[in-house]
Amino acid sequence: MEENENESLGQYLKRQRESRKISLKEVSKNTKVKEHLLKAIEEDQYASLPSGTYVKGFLLAYAKYLGLDSGEVLLRYEGNLRRKPGKKPPPEPQAPPEKEVSRDRKSLWMIVGIILVGLAISYFLFLHASKPPVEPISSVKPEVRETLPATPPPSTAVAVAPKEEPFSLQLKAEEETWVRIQIDGQTEKEMTLRPGEMTSHQAIKQIYLLVGNAGGLDLVFKGTTLERFGRSGEVVTLIFTPQGVEKKRMETPRPKPE
Repeated sequence: MEENENESLGQYLKRQRESRKISLKEVSKNTKVKEHLLKAIEEDQYASLPSGTYVKGFLLAYAKYLGLDSGEVLLRYEGNLRRKPGKKPPPEPQAPPEKEVSRDRKSLWMIVGIILVGLAISYFLFLHASKPPVEPISSVKPEVRETLPATPPPSTAVAVAPKEEPFSLQLKAEEETWVRIQIDGQTEKEMTLRPGEMTSHQAIKQIYLLVGNAGGLDLVFKGTTLERFGRSGEVVTLIFTPQGVEKKRMETPRPKPE
């Protein structure tokens, strides 16, 4: 069955299930998610489902049973919600057109360049107009005395590379939250935190964190509590390094070829 770039999350899950010749009844039995809820997910009828946090739990269970990438399924779910009519996010403030900014900047640099060239020419003319003529001096070779440099004593200091200090990151759930974490390039781990649960992690170079419910998770980075990086139900990707934290722009992936 050929893939369609406009394929919805429900269509994608249904296609993956049918390609494995698995019935909805079998999925319901193994995931403990009621059959009518699975059917509503495959038909993209999210209005008939519970809140977004529960829907994400159903999706994670469904994806795990089918052997799909749970992070990709959550990103598809976010993309589905953004494509719904009547739920557009508030418009962001418009930046001035790039062409106008570029044109103004170019004009400014031209003016600055003209002024600098004029100043350089004026300075050059002033020096040559005010400098008196210099009489030539007969060339006399000065006596050169060779001075041997003192031999420095051998250095005994040995350069020691600075020790890399680990940094810490704590995750505390205010709402049920699914996360995927990778520390210093090691194997990724997935977990679901219940309200009140907390985990602590340390790294030398980098912590990669994919959060399925940005508004339900508090983060403490190097002892400082950070502001939340999104609303409840929003999926975000964060990268922590000794220098700080970077929020990566979320992009909905296209379906992978089978």
